[in-house]
Amino acid sequence: MEKLNNSIDRSWIDELDKPLIISGPCSAESEQQILETANRLNPSYVKIFRAGIWKPRTKPNNFEGIGKKGLEWLRKVKKNMNFLTATEVANEEHVKLAISFEVDVLWIGARSTASPFTIQKIADALEGENNKIILVKNPIHPDIELWIGALERFVNKGIRKLGVIHRGFYTYKNSKYRNQPNWNLLFNFRDILPRIPIICDPSHICGNKKGIFDIAKKAYHFQYEGLMIESHCDPDHAWSDSKQQITPENLVKMLKELTYVRKCDQKNQKDLDSFRIIIDEIDENIIALLAERMNISKELGSWKKSTDVAVFQPNRWENIMEKSIVLGKSLGISEELLEGIFKLLHQESIKIQNQIR
Repeated sequence: MEKLNNSIDRSWIDELDKPLIISGPCSAESEQQILETANRLNPSYVKIFRAGIWKPRTKPNNFEGIGKKGLEWLRKVKKNMNFLTATEVANEEHVKLAISFEVDVLWIGARSTASPFTIQKIADALEGENNKIILVKNPIHPDIELWIGALERFVNKGIRKLGVIHRGFYTYKNSKYRNQPNWNLLFNFRDILPRIPIICDPSHICGNKKGIFDIAKKAYHFQYEGLMIESHCDPDHAWSDSKQQITPENLVKMLKELTYVRKCDQKNQKDLDSFRIIIDEIDENIIALLAERMNISKELGSWKKSTDVAVFQPNRWENIMEKSIVLGKSLGISEELLEGIFKLLHQESIKIQNQIR
């Protein structure tokens, strides 16, 4: 890991004002939309203009990006408005086209990061392009080794100007986030690769406008080097991800309210606040899981009513307690705590099912 860490060239970000702000629409839609959005972004805050040219979609027949002609619009932004430009690439052809249109920053999407074969092909296509800045988004699932492996593939091809984008991780449970931040994982990632620049993507973590400020504030606390926030001249009518895009004016307003937490001597307070942020996230996850458990209890109560099965099942309750205590002990949790928690859960579940009956 030391070799990878020492191979990272930070000059591209160290020479820019920090925090680095990357902004622009989720997708390029028209020349007018791109130029208007860029024109309304304040270059005193935003240094890199982003736009999706190719959009990987979960299902077919949705808008999958404007394609090659959008790269010409990005080139006009670069030439006329003095922004660096950025777009996502997902294959060798994307790489070649983006380079031919002088795009400065290429980022790798979460789906691509999750596929070593895809990453290797992109890395092969970038060999010799030593001046390009490559930003690698975290894989969809919380797998640090997969993320690090992607970085190693680029380093093996001579790419040194690297950074990563934290866009959150898929979660199977209901959550206020589109993608779970998982701050503790990023905390560990930074310990492993302290030299890698980390950019936070609050837009994709939240999936809505409301939470962007809070996520950005937490990212600054963890000393991220910058933010990627989606902006659009008319977000309500955006062709993709309209709920998470904000106007350029609202972006600047938000950035003015943010205070970048620079490194200081108050290490103890900083560490305490970091632990609190991580605990808060875990508590939110526990509450979301409790809500899911209670919803299942409601469904179970309806089923028991329709099949005339008794609400209280002593053998089932004993089995739950026995398995939970064994598992908990293996994870270092006291039997007393587990008994207290599961008795409360059981009582609430019985209450819900009795109400249905």
